[in-house]
Amino acid sequence: MITLITILHIVVSIGLIFVVLLQTGKGADIGAVFGGSSSTIFGSSGAGNFLTRLTTGMAIVFMITSLTLGYFSGRKSGGSLFDTRVPQAEQPARQQASPPLRPAQPGTGPAPQSPAQPAAPQPEKPSTP
Repeated sequence: MITLITILHIVVSIGLIFVVLLQTGKGADIGAVFGGSSSTIFGSSGAGNFLTRLTTGMAIVFMITSLTLGYFSGRKSGGSLFDTRVPQAEQPARQQASPPLRPAQPGTGPAPQSPAQPAAPQPEKPSTP
């Protein structure tokens, strides 16, 4: 549906440009009085009514398609691809990770550790011959 409206909008835009360029300016009316443009296709004043109506119709269609496309562009979802699912490569890494640390409670510090002591020598067992 949006594609059809976009195509219609482009066609009407190009048509509106051509229709506006086909219209004669205000200064050409004096030349038409003396026969300067009486040999045109529409005559000296025949094109004015037709082109004015055609321009008005195309401008209305242009405005409607512009508003419609603007309305539909504002309704797109703002979600992200990354919000929906975790990639498969990261799932095994999360399973192997260590459990999260618990926060320390106030008033309790870490347990005091004794300094490292060397291991006592073990008496050797007498060997029997």
